[in-house]
Amino acid sequence: MILSIDIETKSSVDLTKCGVYPYSEDKNFKILLIAYAFDDEKVSVIDLENGEQLPSRVREAILNPEIIKYAFNANFERVCLSKYLNTYIEPKSFKCTQAMALRLGLPHSLENVSEVLKLDIKKDKEGKSLIKYFNNHNPSDDLVKWEQFKNYCKIDCIVERDIRKKLEKYKTTLFEEEIYIIDQKINDRGVNIDKKLIDKAIELNLHSEKILKEKLKTLTNIENIKSPSQVKNYLVEKHNIKIDSISKENIEKLIKETKDDDLKEILILRQMISKTSIKKYEAMKRTISNDNTIKGLFKYYKANKTGRWSGRLVQVQNLPQTNLKNMDLPRNILKENSTSNSYELLEILYENTQEVLSNLIRTAFIPANNLKLIISDFSAIEARVLAYISREKWRIEVFNTHGKIYEASAAKMFNADINTISKDSKLRQSGKVAELALGYQGGINALIKMGADKMGLSNFQMESIVKSYRRANINVVNFWKSVERASISCVKYKTNVKVNNLEFIYEDDYMFIVLPSNRRLAYFNPQIEIDKNFNKEVLTYKSINQTTKKFEKTYTYGGKLTENIVQAISRDILALKMLDLENNGYKIVMHVHDEVVLEVDEDVNIDKINLIMEKDIDYLNGLKLKADTQESYYYKK
Repeated sequence: MILSIDIETKSSVDLTKCGVYPYSEDKNFKILLIAYAFDDEKVSVIDLENGEQLPSRVREAILNPEIIKYAFNANFERVCLSKYLNTYIEPKSFKCTQAMALRLGLPHSLENVSEVLKLDIKKDKEGKSLIKYFNNHNPSDDLVKWEQFKNYCKIDCIVERDIRKKLEKYKTTLFEEEIYIIDQKINDRGVNIDKKLIDKAIELNLHSEKILKEKLKTLTNIENIKSPSQVKNYLVEKHNIKIDSISKENIEKLIKETKDDDLKEILILRQMISKTSIKKYEAMKRTISNDNTIKGLFKYYKANKTGRWSGRLVQVQNLPQTNLKNMDLPRNILKENSTSNSYELLEILYENTQEVLSNLIRTAFIPANNLKLIISDFSAIEARVLAYISREKWRIEVFNTHGKIYEASAAKMFNADINTISKDSKLRQSGKVAELALGYQGGINALIKMGADKMGLSNFQMESIVKSYRRANINVVNFWKSVERASISCVKYKTNVKVNNLEFIYEDDYMFIVLPSNRRLAYFNPQIEIDKNFNKEVLTYKSINQTTKKFEKTYTYGGKLTENIVQAISRDILALKMLDLENNGYKIVMHVHDEVVLEVDEDVNIDKINLIMEKDIDYLNGLKLKADTQESYYYKK
């Protein structure tokens, strides 16, 4: 038996800014409507606002872990129903049709998925306005709209069920289903937060910003120093400098180039005021749940070309690093002093209070009382996987021995003795930027994105690095080509093609790349076209354009497919270790890129965690993993 379910709710908490957990904890939270259907039965709608009761059959099914419930973005339904029924509903009893769509390379929204799949019944596009209306009004305020709202809820349930029926033939692995459950448990668990630190940081930021603004106004007479147009006008009128935008990069370039000390001071102060990372504290404050944790930080399978997670709410994937040597000192100063005293002390010690606050953001994540955090991060995971999957022997040997890939890459590229390449040498810098930029068929532009031009490298030098990298990594280069040929052959001839331990499969309207884990990367509606610039065949498929946010044609090539494959395998490695850690009784509270953060008892030894993280994986025979593991009483990097 399967129960399809969709709900409509209201709350005085902003769902998009705060997430479903604070939203459902709000005293004004209500479930207004519940649409449901068992198997292929007709969809019914329960009008809770007008006194209708949840049928016992439905209540029992929701609470029965053996009966599977389906919903689109099932986390929302499960969390809200847990609150409504005052009982924690286990993630294993819910399956998510949104997750099914994401695994198949489809869009994130119900409306867009229904359009792509060309369903007979489409999601009602007027629903958003109805949701907004009934978040602030009662049904009696507009009975016609209320009936429309009930029908909207019903149609959503029908559309979600139709999506499930369309997609359920594409089976996912048991492992992937287990990972979805782990994801839900981590989101439900949340991570403890240092509320005092957050409050003090917000106060200090306001205090510091006020002082900086007053100082800048005195120096420049600019009324609003955050106004791009006013700053640009000032630069033209007072310094005869014209720039297109007041971007961080442009201001940093001006700071570096100007010989005017007064202008340099003004620009530095302006950068300090404009530091957007401080807003993370505000995001943390509004997302704290009643138990002093932040929940729901991770979005499963958001990067649907790789299956990687993305961040939500606080966006822990792009937190500033902790660069200060002794983080205890500024943390204690901030927490134990008045705002004005904290400012004075931090200015004396560090000269840049805004930068200190940026450094402290990570440290707001803490363990519960009498516990500690263990932070374990895979070392050079993508470089290791690229070496393994492309069978580049010299790279594999580096990772199996000393692991100094930047030095080894430079030595290989420039015929140098690795023992002569120091940590600060230019050769190592060249090796590092090549490793970070060129593994996925990148050229000069990829090097520039990694800051090669800021290192003082000319276009000629960068072109030389690109050529040297490709000469030194012939198996990597051949892998790009093999992957591209395989994908084109797979789609063109609708046949299966193998490359090393990968398989390219054409099925229905998809090209799948079967990974060593047996998970399949999905490329929807693949086509072969002719690239007129190079007079060669190219692969296209439909996906979300990250710029336009539309589901449209995407061009790809061997290097990009290689990036998908390597990042997907790296993701599977992290996912496997997450499952192993949870099965061994460890509680994961966060995971960021290739890192896991555990909340453990004081007596837990980090060596045990390292053993799990570095243990060989059967289906990746020969791949050696290395983890950097540390323990702390706050999160840091």
